[in-house]
Amino acid sequence: MGYVRFLLSIAALSVLSACSGTHSLSVGTGLNNSSTVASHTVAGGVQSKETPLATARPVAKITTGSPADKLIALTFDDGPRPYVLFGSKTAHPAQGLVDILDQNGVKATFFVVGWRLTPKTWGEPRHEEDIGVSCLDAAERLIQRGHELEDHTYSHLELRSAEKKNGEQWVMHDVDRGAQAIKAVTGTQPRYVRPPDWILTDDARRDLQKQGYRVLTISSENPMALRDVNSLDYLCAGKAVGCPKPSLPDAVLQQIGQREKKGTYTHILAFHELSTTAAIMPRLISDLKARGYRFVTLTEYMKLVEPKPGETMKQQAAVTKPVKF
Repeated sequence: MGYVRFLLSIAALSVLSACSGTHSLSVGTGLNNSSTVASHTVAGGVQSKETPLATARPVAKITTGSPADKLIALTFDDGPRPYVLFGSKTAHPAQGLVDILDQNGVKATFFVVGWRLTPKTWGEPRHEEDIGVSCLDAAERLIQRGHELEDHTYSHLELRSAEKKNGEQWVMHDVDRGAQAIKAVTGTQPRYVRPPDWILTDDARRDLQKQGYRVLTISSENPMALRDVNSLDYLCAGKAVGCPKPSLPDAVLQQIGQREKKGTYTHILAFHELSTTAAIMPRLISDLKARGYRFVTLTEYMKLVEPKPGETMKQQAAVTKPVKF
């Protein structure tokens, strides 16, 4: 029997050796994310994926060189803006952001402004084109297409200044009023709030968290994976004064590269509903997929990235640390 066990051991080792070779397999997509090819050639190099010790879903590819689950939560502020979402009707029509996302298999999270969700509202008359679709209709279409709505307040006022003028209760009411407008569309209470310009007093932040909101921030007090990446896309609108060089997509990719050097491969990207932003999305999405990233909604992102109760970010990172063979 000892000799038989020895032969079985030799056979098992042979199978493991055969399985350790490189295979071009892809990871399953799911409803809220796009198909990600396991290995890609990027700028003359090979970008590959690895299998972690434990993830929320099985990973088909076993290689070395980069973390196995590279995630992007793509978010857009300040809408709904129908002419951005569904395309301009001017003499130079532009493709709508929603169609661009659909064509690329991406589901996004939209931080919408509550006043826009009132009936018969289609935006700011002086600055926004009326394409015959109200903001409320646009919000409903976003939900129908599988995107998420979260809270960007009701008024879209800078909340620290508003608190100084009107008191903290006004701020709390403004956030709640925005949430109720969203709930009337989605049927569910928003969980996340992104204050305009990320500006909020510490007291208001704590009180919002006590009420069950998760406040998104760019503060370095948060772990990097739970910190927004400010795309600076608003600098590329209008006269484009201060737009990042050499281009907006390159600047965003550079920020992501800097975070990768620090060991972070999961990112919440903060953009705005702007025509100039919609125009760069095809290239940005393509480049991020080529780097091995897959796109998820903010809700799914937080389920995968946030530490579990009693677990620190460091402990969670250890659990999902790739195995090298």
